[in-house]
Amino acid sequence: MNALIFAAGLGTRLKPLTDTMPKAMVPICGKPLVQILIEKLKGIGVTKIVINVHHFAQQIIDFVEANNRFGIDIRFSDETDQLLETGGGLKKAARLFSNDEPVLVHNVDILSNADLLSLYDEVLATGTTTLLVSQRQTQRYLLFDDTNRLVGWTNIATGEVRSPFPEIKALEKQSHDLWPNLPLTFCPSLFAYSGIQVFHPSLLPFMESWHGKFSIIDFYLSICDSVPIRCHFDPHLNLLDVGKLDTIAKAEEFLSA
Repeated sequence: MNALIFAAGLGTRLKPLTDTMPKAMVPICGKPLVQILIEKLKGIGVTKIVINVHHFAQQIIDFVEANNRFGIDIRFSDETDQLLETGGGLKKAARLFSNDEPVLVHNVDILSNADLLSLYDEVLATGTTTLLVSQRQTQRYLLFDDTNRLVGWTNIATGEVRSPFPEIKALEKQSHDLWPNLPLTFCPSLFAYSGIQVFHPSLLPFMESWHGKFSIIDFYLSICDSVPIRCHFDPHLNLLDVGKLDTIAKAEEFLSA
């Protein structure tokens, strides 16, 4: 079972902590975020982990190696020369996985009660890349049809809609007035991405024409009309993005609970 930890980000929202350390090393209940996630992944049966690194990369590498790589196969995808964003980071890291199994992709700063093993098994069974989503309030949403297939993206604050489907793109003319006031329970096709997904390697050939840094969501939007990309919605999902200083105390409460 493979997993990729996105840990290369600059963590600007966690300043001044990230002036001297990467966000992956920010401690929660005495443990760095990266350790919390590694131990969780190991606990569900992950046998190979790749961690992408950029900001204070050596701190993460030294920490993992000082802990004997936590007893599993952990490798590093070095982005110190250029931060590749989520799409470029995944493409570069993919070469470090030697088999054709799906890859559980998890942001290092996300804490949740998600059933990651079931999500992984779902992709093994279907062969379809699947994004874990929620109905949290945000300005940017992914759009899914009634079969849970990705069909677009929108920013409800600006009304922008991006989609390769003309009928979805046409919503751009009305979404600016409609969607900001539309209850999410009334429009279940709008979901927020959780920072957790399972990527199926069958999509790698579609990435060959993509180079350097790029967003994985941009990539998915470019192919979702020809390749199914689905969402998994868990109404019982409890998720916390440890992205700001004021979320650290909440994160410690989350882990304690």
